Amino acid sequence: MRKLFVLLAVFTLASYFGAVEMVAQDATGAADEAGVLQTLKQYFIEGGWGFMTFVLVCLILGLAFCIERIITLNLATTNTDKLLANIDERLADNDIEGAKELCRSTPGPTASVLHEGLKNIDGGPVAVEKAIVSYGAVQMGLLEKGLVWISLFIAIAPMLGFMGTVIGMIKAFDRIAEVGDLSPAVVAGGIKVALLTTVFGLIVAIILQVFYNYIVSKIDSITTKMEAASLAIIDVMDKNNVFK
Repeated sequence: MRKLFVLLAVFTLASYFGAVEMVAQDATGAADEAGVLQTLKQYFIEGGWGFMTFVLVCLILGLAFCIERIITLNLATTNTDKLLANIDERLADNDIEGAKELCRSTPGPTASVLHEGLKNIDGGPVAVEKAIVSYGAVQMGLLEKGLVWISLFIAIAPMLGFMGTVIGMIKAFDRIAEVGDLSPAVVAGGIKVALLTTVFGLIVAIILQVFYNYIVSKIDSITTKMEAASLAIIDVMDKNNVFK
């Protein structure tokens, strides 16, 4: 999974440098193109692409973490009903090792937690429950890995935008001081730059927030299924008289 994340990061950074190159070409006088993309490029440059690059980096790195989490969580999703039914069949045949092997070969945190419970059958239901609770906390930490970075980029992006706004307003007032005139033409350029940085920062935060909410809902779904399976496995063990 680390290799996958590295590849995603390399891909997004390569895309970023390609985007910067395209923006630089437009800045030197390339012909205007119609469409939303061209408009975004133009506004990106007008907002000061040297400063706006930091906002773009937040978007790229945030998306890299989001994509990595989405792929990981989709791979971690398990059909718990089918898994419990298969475990029930093996325990009915008194094949505890077969049930353990089934959990080992099934991907996802639910199967890992159930495997930990099966390993502690000899200790009785109390030992099984303790093992499931303890290992479930470990799996929860793994599921939430990387969320703190996504939250960081969600918070930083609008802050960078607001910082650009403040810098733009300072430039506007400096321009007023130089010219000695408070006309709209004098301050319009600085105010436009200030507003553009704010807009782009908010856009990045909104995009990442949507992905973040999806990831959190996915984690909640997996956690709910894992908790339900953890309760059900004890009943399955008791039904098949595996506790001695």
